[in-house]
Amino acid sequence: MLRKLYNWTLSLAQSPHALWALAAVSFMESSFFPIPPDILMIPMIIARPSRAFVIAGVATIASVLGGVFGYYIGYALYETIGQLILDFYGKGEYFAEFAVTYNEWGAWAVLIAGVTPFPFKVITIASGVTHLSLPVFILASVIARGLRFFIVAALLWKFGAPIRDFIERRLGLLFILFCILLIGGFAVLGVL
Repeated sequence: MLRKLYNWTLSLAQSPHALWALAAVSFMESSFFPIPPDILMIPMIIARPSRAFVIAGVATIASVLGGVFGYYIGYALYETIGQLILDFYGKGEYFAEFAVTYNEWGAWAVLIAGVTPFPFKVITIASGVTHLSLPVFILASVIARGLRFFIVAALLWKFGAPIRDFIERRLGLLFILFCILLIGGFAVLGVL
């Protein structure tokens, strides 16, 4: 089933309405959909490199709006919908202990999940359940999702199709390493 969903999502990149499809997938992925928008972004940018940053902008805006919807699911619909989504991603049992300390590190969680392969929808729902400050959530989402999508767009714009394999296989790992270095840098500055 997931393979069919993946192939359907990829076929949307060839559609004349690809930007709208990207916006829809980006929105849904931030709140409940399992396929990341990169699956659409990559072939769209390879096909039209001159529109790379427009494509990244659409993905960013729609993803942040979808994140706000995910926040709402956690805030107002956790018992009916949010719990089911977290259980689907295997995060339901872990969530209770996670929520206890979430708001202390919530902005960091949004930043890290927004650029890594971690399911962003889990963080958007968690932010709503724990009542993380909505302006903090939105700002962290804009930074994280913008960083993720604009880096992918910049790499594809600069290097084209040869960088596609690298992005699809290793970018998640590089973002994780980037986040570790970023947090480590702030920790060092906090100690000094």
